[in-house]
Amino acid sequence: MYLPAHFVEDRTEVLHGFLRSHPLGMLITLEDGRPTADLIPMLLDTAPGLRLRGHVARANAVATRVADGEEVLVVFHGADHYVTPSWYAAKRVDGKVVPTWNYAVVHVRGRIRWFDAPERLRAVVEDLTRTHESGRATPWSVADAPADYVAAMLRAIVGFEVEIASMTGKFKASQNRSEADRQGVARGLAEDGVAPAALTELARDPRP
Repeated sequence: MYLPAHFVEDRTEVLHGFLRSHPLGMLITLEDGRPTADLIPMLLDTAPGLRLRGHVARANAVATRVADGEEVLVVFHGADHYVTPSWYAAKRVDGKVVPTWNYAVVHVRGRIRWFDAPERLRAVVEDLTRTHESGRATPWSVADAPADYVAAMLRAIVGFEVEIASMTGKFKASQNRSEADRQGVARGLAEDGVAPAALTELARDPRP
């Protein structure tokens, strides 16, 4: 990943928070020397150790073609939006501006470990469910489904953990522009009404 110094995000708490807010990771592996990608919801665990947890369908070839302990890359993507030069204060000064694209992304590298023990599979499914159902008025739980059905579903999946070796954040939010230009981008994003609020805030104050 091309990473100019002014776009680096390396604060641990920010990176961890980003993964929890954007849990759909793109697992990138090699298949016969060719890169492939699978979108998988994952959980970040910080103790013991630092790892990602998730599961895939047993029928998914990634579970057999990627060896236990193999190094993988997981990409978590956040808000993004086109930035028009019209938002820059500099446009009205000398016109020396061009379009760009602002976005936030975190790359996680580590080694993948597979497992299919029923109790571990159930734990990761329950943890994923609890995480994403917790804000609902009547949260669904795994126990709501018939026990024999749950057992059959668990047999149809394979669990994994990614032992995290490194996390690299790139939050591109016009940090290379003047304060006037950054505020212009923030106003433009807000007025457009289509960019995620998180990106507008990032442009307004990229390193609080």
